[in-house]
Amino acid sequence: MAPVEEIARNEAFFRAVNEGIAEASEKFESEEAEFLCECGDAHCTRRLEVPLDEYEAVRKHPTRFIVRRGHVASEIEDLVRNRRRYAIVDKVDRVAARIVRRLNPRRAR
Repeated sequence: MAPVEEIARNEAFFRAVNEGIAEASEKFESEEAEFLCECGDAHCTRRLEVPLDEYEAVRKHPTRFIVRRGHVASEIEDLVRNRRRYAIVDKVDRVAARIVRRLNPRRAR
């Protein structure tokens, strides 16, 4: 198991990539986009089809992420909601939550 700090940084990286995907999808007026799994595994390449309105709802919380079902790191995050093809998780570990808040690309908005 990777240290909490590494997991949080990996998740924040995937979230930053997904922000670009969401922005491009909105420009093309798509209702759904194919996002990267935002789990802490740096080698995960799973893609998740997520409605843009759901993605935006998750992004309103700086400690929430979209991951593939089964990719929940229960030692640092709680399951918020299971969907058919993905899960929404929230960081409960203080260190991980602090890191993902600091690395939140929407922090300055």
